[in-house]
Amino acid sequence: MFKEKFDITGMTCTNCSMHVEKAVSKLAGVSEVKVNLMSNNMVVEYDENSLKSSDIVNAVVSAGYGATSTTDGVPKEHKQDESKTDEAQKVKNQLISSAIFFIPLFYICMGHMIGLPLPSFLSGNENMGVNALMQLCLTIPLMYINRGYIIRGTKALINKSPNMDTLTSLGVVTSFLFSLYSLFEMVHHMGHGHLDMAMENHNLYFETAGMIPTFVTIGKYLEARSKKKTTSVVEKLIGLSPNTATVIKDGREVEIPIEQLQVGDILTLKHGEKIACDGSIIEGNCMVDQSAITGESIPVDKSIGDSLIGGTVSVGGFCKFKAEKVGSNTMISQIIELVEETAGSKSSFTRIADKISSIFVPTIVSIAIIVTIVWLAMGYGIGFAIGMGISVVVISCPCALGLATPTAVMTGTGRGAENGILIKSAETLEKTSYANTIVLDKTGTVTEGKPEVTDIIPIGISEDELLRYALSIEKLSQHPLAEAICERCSEVLPYTVHTFESLAGFGLVGNVNSKRLLGGNIKLMNDNSIDVSAVKSMEETLSNQGKTVTYFALDGSLIGIIALADTIKPSSIDAITELKLMGMEVILLTGDNSKTANYVGNIIKADKVISEVLPQDKERVISDLKQKGKNVIMVGDGINDAPALISADTGISLCSGTDIAMDVADIILMKNSLLDGVTAIQLSRAVMKNIKQNLFWAFFYNAISIPIASGVFYLSLGLKLNPIVSSIAMSFSSIFVVTNALRLRKFKPTFDGKYHYETKQVKKNTPNVIEKVIHIDGMMCNHCVSTVTKVLNAIDGVSATVSLDDNCAYVSLTKNVQDSILIDTISDEDFTVTSIEVKG
Repeated sequence: MFKEKFDITGMTCTNCSMHVEKAVSKLAGVSEVKVNLMSNNMVVEYDENSLKSSDIVNAVVSAGYGATSTTDGVPKEHKQDESKTDEAQKVKNQLISSAIFFIPLFYICMGHMIGLPLPSFLSGNENMGVNALMQLCLTIPLMYINRGYIIRGTKALINKSPNMDTLTSLGVVTSFLFSLYSLFEMVHHMGHGHLDMAMENHNLYFETAGMIPTFVTIGKYLEARSKKKTTSVVEKLIGLSPNTATVIKDGREVEIPIEQLQVGDILTLKHGEKIACDGSIIEGNCMVDQSAITGESIPVDKSIGDSLIGGTVSVGGFCKFKAEKVGSNTMISQIIELVEETAGSKSSFTRIADKISSIFVPTIVSIAIIVTIVWLAMGYGIGFAIGMGISVVVISCPCALGLATPTAVMTGTGRGAENGILIKSAETLEKTSYANTIVLDKTGTVTEGKPEVTDIIPIGISEDELLRYALSIEKLSQHPLAEAICERCSEVLPYTVHTFESLAGFGLVGNVNSKRLLGGNIKLMNDNSIDVSAVKSMEETLSNQGKTVTYFALDGSLIGIIALADTIKPSSIDAITELKLMGMEVILLTGDNSKTANYVGNIIKADKVISEVLPQDKERVISDLKQKGKNVIMVGDGINDAPALISADTGISLCSGTDIAMDVADIILMKNSLLDGVTAIQLSRAVMKNIKQNLFWAFFYNAISIPIASGVFYLSLGLKLNPIVSSIAMSFSSIFVVTNALRLRKFKPTFDGKYHYETKQVKKNTPNVIEKVIHIDGMMCNHCVSTVTKVLNAIDGVSATVSLDDNCAYVSLTKNVQDSILIDTISDEDFTVTSIEVKG
């Protein structure tokens, strides 16, 4: 069997993808067909002996769509299709162009209903012809701008696969043609001086022909923004691996392209370098930041025999390692493949309107034809009969049906954005509303994502003295644990350290006042014969709480220990409480060790804890939950969470996470709080309830109005609807749908006002320091915060902490730095300083 990939053009909804899949599946020799609407491609597995690639293309073309093969032997992760344009920008431009003509058209046609005045040359019976021509001139450009709906809808109808475009096409074309017919009738009567008859034929509803495609375009724009996520994710995953690797050949270090690496090559690894492939250490030792792959917040010590993962980074030491997996066999390559496969298997959002369109459209057309024939058979004139038929089509025009989803989605996502919740698509809202299980990554999601000092236990000296010794030696290290200790010791003065040495995998050694000072792990203490029995029970207790213990010894004697841990966010505990009140099952999923995971799980009261899992294991856990019938939300912030985020029904990422996690996620929480995740779930449920209400009204409206428009009550009650009345009725149905959707603007989570958290501010440690608060406009996420923090701290004499909660930078100045320098520095990063105030 041969597997081949095709790009498909012309698909707009799930009916389209189903029709393409059905057309190809009928071919002899085809064993499997997978059509991905989001990426507009198709993978076909078939027998080369009985079928050709051209046969598959022809089958797709015959179904009314386009197809081109993209399988050419070039590895996908190195291919880029420059011919593809930004679909979201294209639809946005289409929407803007539509609005230019739609707004004046709508004002002319509907403004009088709410008391808006018309210009004198368009008002009055004597100007009805000018008014009608103005409507025509505004409608034709709108139809041309949105001609794609008409073309695709017509093709779909011809190919017996009607979709939302078919509904749009029928509404636009029918409305325009009848309006054009009425315009000619009106001009004819006016030309013969029959003003009364001209007024009777003033049955224009050009605004309908313009309103339908404009609102549909809004919905298309909302969807288009999420279609490029798979490509961008793969590109950023590839960026984890270096372009070159340093190998040892003939006793010399040689730098070669990563593509030339072979299994068995010996590579060197220095501080700060990315690991080029999977392998194992054969000489030396190092410290590796594996957070991109495993999610562990603390670097891992590696020595001879330990494995290394490609794409991770050395943060200390030197070693040589042997390549064991290269190219597509490395773990990072497998993650890339997993992301692509998961994205391809993830079903796209199926609109309720699209689900019923295959029945609704032919039914309405059939009713309209039958109505016309019946009235003709009953002896009524052709004009009367055609008018009845057109009234059926017009009053069944899918305006309210088309508005039901996008108006609720737009209002709901807008409300979410106001609360710092970015929702990428309507599909996300639907799937999130059905979720009953939420899986939480630990590091950076439930916890702060960086180590903090939790316990200080001095032995034989005071706590301040222990902190002085700790700061003295730890400030010379770049290890994350050292940074955390230094931050805690910021209020004490360090000693001067001589002959400092960093031992990768062990700790730090130096001399203070002619005394040998050690700071590191238990292995460093044992190698230097330091007695740690006095703190053994405390160390066990701390370790069981998921904490990392650093020992300190002076002149051969233990002087204390400092414990560190990745602390739990206060908002995480409250969020999980709310999730359980909503009936959600809460699962903690992490790459960390079981001790740490279970400790955190007990504190947050998770229903289940799954620890020590690699990225592919995380995805497998999500898949297993889905196979058991659960609707799953995954919350994470790291690259290692990407496959699981895509595999879940809904992926949620915190803004403090990696770009890759945010790209693949369906929802981004700008405030980095799990409570906003709770808000997102409640908002999605409110939006879906609103959509169902809107769809019910749209169909209820049709169920009542179609019989009246057909003339069912004309003979007995004299009740009928001409096209203009049908148009007005249709407009009112749309107004009802929009008004109902706007109620979502008042949405608030059930716990609104229940929890409050203080904003962290700069501590005033030095009396000679000038403290200032800079108010900044334009910061949206922690990436913005990181940028502003970095540029401010780069200024000599400036120490800054930036808060997203109140959009302020808290600055400590030890030198005379002018405000203009601060303003220019921030402005260069495209942010705006609104004010600067001096504190104290």
